[in-house]
Amino acid sequence: MFASRRSVLTQVLRPLAALALVVSCGLAAAQATKPIKLMVGFPPGGGTDAVARTLAEKLKDELGVAVVVENKPGAGGQLAAQALKASPADGTVLFLSHDHTISILPLVVKNPGFDSAQDFVPVAGFATFVNAFAVSGGTPAKSFNEYVAWVKAQAGGKGAVGIPAPASTPEFLVKVVGEKYKLDLVSAPYRGSAPMMADMLGNQIAAGVGSVPDFIENHKAGKVRIVAVLGGKRQAALPDVPTFTELGLGGLDDLPYYGIFAPAGTPKATIDHVGQALAKVLAMPDVNDHLTKMGLTVGYMNSQQLAQRERAYTQVWAKLIKDSGFQPQ
Repeated sequence: MFASRRSVLTQVLRPLAALALVVSCGLAAAQATKPIKLMVGFPPGGGTDAVARTLAEKLKDELGVAVVVENKPGAGGQLAAQALKASPADGTVLFLSHDHTISILPLVVKNPGFDSAQDFVPVAGFATFVNAFAVSGGTPAKSFNEYVAWVKAQAGGKGAVGIPAPASTPEFLVKVVGEKYKLDLVSAPYRGSAPMMADMLGNQIAAGVGSVPDFIENHKAGKVRIVAVLGGKRQAALPDVPTFTELGLGGLDDLPYYGIFAPAGTPKATIDHVGQALAKVLAMPDVNDHLTKMGLTVGYMNSQQLAQRERAYTQVWAKLIKDSGFQPQ
């Protein structure tokens, strides 16, 4: 009798299980064909935007779905980070960001609206880079030391320096440079590097600090001049430009990073799938060469390695920010 009941139960459940499998596979297939939105926290035309579009074009072939870059500028990437936190954790929304939004903002803003460690999961890292100090074409200075002398010759030794976002690594660099060389430098924050570059090209501001990718194309064209870079060694893309360490300003050698992040709760299989696709893209000679010429040092980091890089970088800057006396706004 019991065997008969089990037989009946099996006959009832087997079709239901098959139906569930069909539904599950159907949903997975539908999900697999859904476009991926790759958010960028800065306007079109800047260095981060250019990096995102380079990778998105190749990732769509590796992932087999459209990868669409969506610019969500504002507050140094803060709005994009908040949008990522509120996004579905299914791999359809990703965030390409550098150190500022992920590591620095939570240290300088009281209520950023997100907690990087709790709300995001690292997908993969793909490069480190250095920040650079550049002068506009209308500035007579041809070197960093000439820029210092030029500012000192102005009334009161005053000068304005553009930065892509307030309370950012570039702002702290401006502060350190001003103190080191006894200049009265004021940071002029922009909504990303693109509007800052527009003002530099129009000679509306004499200098700016940002990532090498922000400046390098206009530097090569002779429209602006990169006069110094951070980091422990000169950059392959800028062999004639000295480091700040060479110029006597050390202690800022920890390199910023670029990575891709997903909302917390995104399945590990999805994280691994995107990470493996990114690794294949970075191995392409044309991609590696293009990113290197933009001033990046290409190097793949898996999810765990990117998480470690993020934590280490955050610890370094937490101390620098505390020692500077900066109060979170």
